[in-house]
Amino acid sequence: MIKIREAKQYDGQVVELGGFITQIRDLKKMQFVIMEDITGAIQLSVSKNEESAALNEIISALTPQSSVRVTGKVHVDDFVKLGGVEIWPESIKVESLSESPLPIDLSEHIESNRDLRLDWRFLDLRRKDHQLIFKVETCIEMAMREFWIDNDFIEIHTPKIVGTPSEGGAELFALDFFGQSAYLAQSPQFYKQMAIAAGFEKVFEIGPAFRAENSNTTRHAAEFISIDCEMAWIDSHEDVMKLQERLLNYAIGKVKERYGDEIKEVFGKEIVVPTLPFPRVTMEEAKKIVVDYGHIVPPETKGDLDPEAERLLGRYAMEKFGHEFIFVTEYPSAVRPFYQMRVEGDDSKTKSYDLIWDGIEVTTGAQREHRYDVLLRQAQEKNVTTEILRDYLNCFRFGTPPHGGFGFGAARMMMNLLGIGNIREVTFIHRGVDRLMP
Repeated sequence: MIKIREAKQYDGQVVELGGFITQIRDLKKMQFVIMEDITGAIQLSVSKNEESAALNEIISALTPQSSVRVTGKVHVDDFVKLGGVEIWPESIKVESLSESPLPIDLSEHIESNRDLRLDWRFLDLRRKDHQLIFKVETCIEMAMREFWIDNDFIEIHTPKIVGTPSEGGAELFALDFFGQSAYLAQSPQFYKQMAIAAGFEKVFEIGPAFRAENSNTTRHAAEFISIDCEMAWIDSHEDVMKLQERLLNYAIGKVKERYGDEIKEVFGKEIVVPTLPFPRVTMEEAKKIVVDYGHIVPPETKGDLDPEAERLLGRYAMEKFGHEFIFVTEYPSAVRPFYQMRVEGDDSKTKSYDLIWDGIEVTTGAQREHRYDVLLRQAQEKNVTTEILRDYLNCFRFGTPPHGGFGFGAARMMMNLLGIGNIREVTFIHRGVDRLMP
């Protein structure tokens, strides 16, 4: 069996193909059928006559989205509108006849209600634009792995059932673990740092994370794929930012090379490989910038940025630097976890950053506090129960080196990369406040 994109090279030969039926035109003298597989679409052409009666009968009974296996001769002809190639079938085997009508409209031009489409997600994902999303995600994750491995990182797989929260006591999914209280991991943060304490020096992970956020927005999910890395022997969070900008430059470059033209055609998005270095502003500078745009960050953020401020900083980065990305550094310690290192001489600031991409925060990174006594004090200041974190804190009692890292969500990355406005469209199966099925 060959793939549809390979058909043209078999002109005049008999081949076998498999795919879904997407269109059927049953005319007076001819039958035309469009069949698709993951690589493309092709036309099947059958004359209506006594010799083709058996094929004519099969085609007349076909329904859209049926899966079929076709054996036929390849005919290359520039007059064929669909790719200049067609198949003259010798046999058609219906592997599975689809029910009709379909529960959702798979037309590229008419979009069904999103909730209904998510109810029938496996059908929704047959659309070529949706399949392209996951091809691109495969490409960019593979590229990131290439980058990390070329830079001597080790891939780890951390537990997703944990005994203590890693990002604070809120937004946790609790479960019973053989009579003990346990949680679904919010991030691999503590285990990444454990790997540094183990002497791995450079680690990364691409895996699931869970947040019990009661947020039904276009960019929140209860379960998501988290992309994380951690590295030792850094001098400051600047080393972490340099690594991440190099990573994104490399990975986005690979996406542009392989899928840039297709992304532009399907999504109308020009993939721009970001230049190095990315722009950087401190939190103090960021707040002054958004004031110049007529926005004041509301006090309830407690020193953090609100979505409007992030949007305006994205605008600023593009207007001033012609850049889609901008780092915001030195976040207040009041809004950061206890394990982030503070700025020397100013305990109110952390050696941390967020990365904003096209006005949306996509990454949080920092240098971690590796000194046991300082870490213990900061945990106590944040009212974190140190007894619960005993195993984590033990990692810092026996010579852990300076280190830092970052984490970001794969879905938000895909939203920005492809210019898609809803996280549900770039997630294989979405889990959110109102969606536990399918």
